[in-house]
Amino acid sequence: MTSSRRAAVLGSPIAHSLSPVLHRAAYAELGLAHWSYDRFEVDEAALPGFLDGLGSEWAGLSLTMPLKRAVIPLLDTVSDTAASVEAVNTVVLADDGRRTGDNTDIPGMVAALREHGIEQVDSAAILGAGATASSALAALARVCTGEVVAYVRSAARAAEMRQWGERLGVQVRTADWARAEQALAAPLVIATTPAGTTDALAGAVPERPAALFDVLYDPWPTPLAARWSLAGGAVVSGLDLLVHQAVLQVEQMTGRSPAPLGVMRRAGEKALADR
Repeated sequence: MTSSRRAAVLGSPIAHSLSPVLHRAAYAELGLAHWSYDRFEVDEAALPGFLDGLGSEWAGLSLTMPLKRAVIPLLDTVSDTAASVEAVNTVVLADDGRRTGDNTDIPGMVAALREHGIEQVDSAAILGAGATASSALAALARVCTGEVVAYVRSAARAAEMRQWGERLGVQVRTADWARAEQALAAPLVIATTPAGTTDALAGAVPERPAALFDVLYDPWPTPLAARWSLAGGAVVSGLDLLVHQAVLQVEQMTGRSPAPLGVMRRAGEKALADR
């Protein structure tokens, strides 16, 4: 008899996470009937106790805010990719209880860009300077050959982005958010800000925009993405990122490859449409 295996997504808040939909769709397609994937509301204070309470049936965890940095001291090993941005979104649990942390957001971003034909750019712009912006910089280290301009709201955030650039080997220049419209002329724009933040920029989309990667997926499209698409520019969505990073998680946790990208994407699209 096949023993059951478990995985889950942890975070706070967690109710709106699409991860269960994506992972369960993958398990069904791969014939992993004995696998389950759940969601748990867990904050930083509860994380150590949650991890210590996991049994041998647990294969892996997906982590969202605010746990991506808090989990690092609780792990046995951390991949170079995760260490480069001090953020873990994937924990693989070995039979002997060892916990290995990785970051699939960064290769997920690169894969999402490549799927839309964006292999390399000579410069780029980032809107925002939060946790996702550092992952975006790490992805740009793999696809951008020149300068990245980060549009931020404070001197502290500007300094932070320049430090991340130095650490990741990316040439970063910072500019004030008041000039964010200038970002839209870049060959690749990555919007990493919360819902509503870029809405005012929609009217400034150039006549012939290049590529926009908007990390939001609900609600979709954002006003900026809608206007960009209307003008004929390439648009990569937050769902593209979510699916590509989840594909990598499924492969790491189950040991099965390739994970069913198309099936997972359609499951995500249906779940969003049903909301």
